[in-house]
Amino acid sequence: MDRAEAESKVVYVRLRRRAVISPEANVTLGDVARLVTEAGLQAKLERLPLHRVTSGDGNLLLIDMLQVVKAIREAEPGMVIETFGEPHVLLEVSSGGEIKPRRFILTMAWLLLFFGSGMAMMNFHADVNMPAVQRRITELITGSSAAHPWVFQIPYSIGIGMGMLLFFNRLLRKRLNDEPNPLEVEMFMYQENVNHYVITEEYRKKHEGRGGG
Repeated sequence: MDRAEAESKVVYVRLRRRAVISPEANVTLGDVARLVTEAGLQAKLERLPLHRVTSGDGNLLLIDMLQVVKAIREAEPGMVIETFGEPHVLLEVSSGGEIKPRRFILTMAWLLLFFGSGMAMMNFHADVNMPAVQRRITELITGSSAAHPWVFQIPYSIGIGMGMLLFFNRLLRKRLNDEPNPLEVEMFMYQENVNHYVITEEYRKKHEGRGGG
């Protein structure tokens, strides 16, 4: 076998972290991984079946690297497989092959957060007696007392809004910079923990299934 032929028998595999598939779908290697190899061989491997989704699989299932390697070995016995990245991919089963936002739940969550955060801010200002503090600060600066120190309250209110924009690093749909905001970091950590739990449970079920068999 010459050098060119040997290189054409090498495939580089990187599994995706997460993918969305349709119910009753045939999961292929191209659905769960990115491949780099000779063009004709790559097209063949991407169509390689890995799993048939059934109603008993639930809405989450796991494909691990050993399952991928086994399928490639059976299809191309002489192929050298180089793997990179994650050792498994988490598949989410959803109608239409995509996750559609539930607008009603999103709207209710938005309203709850909006009014809840407003109540939290008002309760905080009531606890620390913010109106009296603002009147006292205005008196110290201007030398005169006012029942409604608008000169202080208006910039203070604008400053709260600007501070929230800077904190969450977003103006409507536009980012102020590429740095993730604290909410995005927390959502990312939550999703990572969920993925880790689901993957651990799927491995446990597979292990128990082999033990029971």
